[in-house]
Amino acid sequence: MLRCLAVVLTLVTLATGAAADEVLATRLEALLGQERQAMRVIPAARMDLLTAPPAAGARSIVTAPSNIRYDRQWLAAQPAASGGAEWRCLAEALYFEARGESVRGIFAVGEVILNRVDSAEYPDSICAVINQGTGRIYQCQFTYTCDGRAETIAEPRAFTRVGKVARLLLDGAPRQLTAGATHYHTKAVNPSWSRRFPRTATVGFHHFYRQPTRTASN
Repeated sequence: MLRCLAVVLTLVTLATGAAADEVLATRLEALLGQERQAMRVIPAARMDLLTAPPAAGARSIVTAPSNIRYDRQWLAAQPAASGGAEWRCLAEALYFEARGESVRGIFAVGEVILNRVDSAEYPDSICAVINQGTGRIYQCQFTYTCDGRAETIAEPRAFTRVGKVARLLLDGAPRQLTAGATHYHTKAVNPSWSRRFPRTATVGFHHFYRQPTRTASN
C-alpha cells in the first residue's frame, strides 16, 4: 500500500488538470488490482490470524531483552512471568532440575530442553520432550518425572525465579552457554553416554554434552 501512495504522489507532481485526474484514476485502479492479487496468495488461515483482534487477556508478543545478565539481581528486576502449558512445563523442569543452580546454570539447563525441541531426534514440543519416557520408573529423560515422588512446588520463590528464566527463553533469549548441548548430568554421576558424546560446557554443578548427529551410515 505504501508503494501505491508513492506512485500516486509522483503522478500528482507530474500531471495537471483533467489529464491528471484521468491518469490518477487509471493508475490507482491498476495498482489496487495488483494489491488484491497479492492478497489472494496469502493463505486464509494466515489472513485470519493477521486481521483478528487480540483475545481478551492475551499476552502481547514480546522478545527477551538483548542485554541478558546471568545474575540474581538482574533476574529479580525482570517482570513476573506466566504463560501457557509449554511455559509451565519448562518452568517445572527448571525448578526440579536446576533450582539450586546459579542463574547461569538455570539458563543452561533450559537451553538443553529447547535444543531437544529443535532436534529431529526428540519430540517437537517442550512438554513432550520433558515427559519423554515418563511412566516407566527411572526410564525417563528427566528423572523427576519418573522417580515415583510427587512433583510438589514447595519453594514458591525459587519457582518464581525459574519461571522468569523459562519466560525469557521462550521469548527468544540467546542460547549461548552450552554450544547446542542436548544432554547434561551432575558432576556426581558418570553416565555411559558421557564417554561417547562430546562435552560442550561445564556450568555450575552440571556437565553439558551434544549428541552426535546420526547419519545413514551409523
